[in-house]
Amino acid sequence: MIIERSQKAVLAKRIESEPRQFIQVLHGPRQVGKTTLARQFMQATSLPVHFASADLVAAGHSGWITQQWEAARLKLRHSGQQEAVLVIDEIQKISNWSEAVKREWDADTLNNQSLKVILLGSSRLLLQQGLSESLAGRFETIYIGHWSFGEMKKAFDFSPEQYVWFGGYPGAAALVEDEPRWARYVAESLIETSISKDILMLTRVDKPALMKRLFELGCSYSGQILSYTKMLGQLQDAGNTTTLSHYLRLLDTAGLLGGLAKYSQESLRQKASSPKFQVYNTALVSAQQQLSFHTVSSNPALWGRWVESAIGAHLLNHTSSDALDLYYWRQGNYEVDFVLVHSGKVIGLEIKSGHTHRASGMEAFRRQYNPDKVLLVGNSGIPWQEFLEIDPLELFA
Repeated sequence: MIIERSQKAVLAKRIESEPRQFIQVLHGPRQVGKTTLARQFMQATSLPVHFASADLVAAGHSGWITQQWEAARLKLRHSGQQEAVLVIDEIQKISNWSEAVKREWDADTLNNQSLKVILLGSSRLLLQQGLSESLAGRFETIYIGHWSFGEMKKAFDFSPEQYVWFGGYPGAAALVEDEPRWARYVAESLIETSISKDILMLTRVDKPALMKRLFELGCSYSGQILSYTKMLGQLQDAGNTTTLSHYLRLLDTAGLLGGLAKYSQESLRQKASSPKFQVYNTALVSAQQQLSFHTVSSNPALWGRWVESAIGAHLLNHTSSDALDLYYWRQGNYEVDFVLVHSGKVIGLEIKSGHTHRASGMEAFRRQYNPDKVLLVGNSGIPWQEFLEIDPLELFA
């Protein structure tokens, strides 16, 4: 499978054209093409490359990193070239990986060895901890997010409606004609693997069953606001709101489920607000449904929920790679679906994919905050099909 993504050009430029200065860290959710992207770079580059994956290595075997580094140094010496590349996949699987990487990187710097390094990982939480604690000043990150509609359209000829239902997992695209098989693949190979390997095996979770039920609840309520107290009632668990908030953050770092805060000009009110559930990929919702694509897309009320979730996922994925913050807003009976903040500018977005043309929350939001723009997506506003192909940063131009 060929992945045509802008990150491929960015990666090639940083590794081949620029001097050895930073460790390049590719991170993002599972099954979005990080390893494929790295392998395509390896095939295209003229530099000698050593590739290794930590996926099957014992977690405590930090000496494994040193072994791979030595193998790459040996390849560099035997190549007769001035530079070589070391690629390590699933780096977060190794305990104390950041200390080992720092030690070897600093040794190469001291000995003037031009070994360029690419690290790949799918656990954003553990990567961030290692980068901030041990590798400060030594790395750059490239976020590899869920596939956009434009990318799925180009690679797999997805229609907007297919993208809303089946989402942006390239590995599942070949299965969409067999919905039960597609749903099993997403549930078993993507959802279960992400939770069990990227969260439960690498982070302390005292109530894994509660976290899994929270994920299922969040998917079923994607696009809706739910207080932590109501979540506890729905989950029927003796946990507390702090535990649920922590588990939601873990699901967010795995690129599965986010909880948007209410927009306010006071940060304390944002933190104390009830979250609005938002999946990173609508496939996570559709794969858990008993209803079919045809049934849901034929029902305007149901379909509107999926469209809003797809737009929310599109926006949420851009918050991980762009200087973009995403919120919702609600005051009494008035609500704005999404609020975008970038470089001090504020844009309110209302999604109307059904039959109504009214968006009363937009005027109330305008009066209270005087945003730079308020935009309607759907009906008489920007067609939602077109919005899914827009870079959200373009809205601030």
